[in-house]
Amino acid sequence: MTDLPEPTWTMLLARGLPTFALEGLLPVLVFYVALHAGGLAAAIAASTAAAGGVVVWQHRRGSNITLAALTGVFIAVQALVGLAAHSATVYLAQPVVAGACWGVAFLVSAAIGRPLAGAFARAWYPFPASFRATRAYRREFALQSVVWGVYGIAAAGLRLAALLTSGVGGLVVVSFAVGAPLQIALVLWCLWHARQAFTQPVAAADRAPAGGTRAASVW
Repeated sequence: MTDLPEPTWTMLLARGLPTFALEGLLPVLVFYVALHAGGLAAAIAASTAAAGGVVVWQHRRGSNITLAALTGVFIAVQALVGLAAHSATVYLAQPVVAGACWGVAFLVSAAIGRPLAGAFARAWYPFPASFRATRAYRREFALQSVVWGVYGIAAAGLRLAALLTSGVGGLVVVSFAVGAPLQIALVLWCLWHARQAFTQPVAAADRAPAGGTRAASVW
């Protein structure tokens, strides 16, 4: 494993933060700028193009193709529904529902032993396949999947309540409050917890995959 990079804070943040920022902030910022400049149709088209560009960029960087494909499908559906309804509220409500679905998906993935957080973690560090098969890896990212699942469902509930009671303006305020600040805090916690878990002495049973062959610890 000597060819793997040292998992320093600088390395992890430099590798993962650009994707996190582009994926989470760019489409929304583009939507609101285009909405005031050119109307709803222009805003949907611009934000869809921005989100699609992020997906293509992720794929070229070697991100998980399944996740990229799912994101691309959702972007297309969101744009079509928003244009058909010609409503900013309908367009912005779809990511709220998607957030709740992602929350459920995180919880289910942890329950079945295939934690979704592990797939996203590869954007932050190039874990080798041998380590991704270990019990230690699955246990750590099962915990993180539960945390993200609970957050996703709770945040979606708050955003939907704000959208229904206060409209687009209320959604913007609540989305900021439960969005970037909490997400950044969760990301930092996940990085810290993973570094703690993977740099501690690991039992031989945790280094072995379910099939039985021993795999070395990556950190």
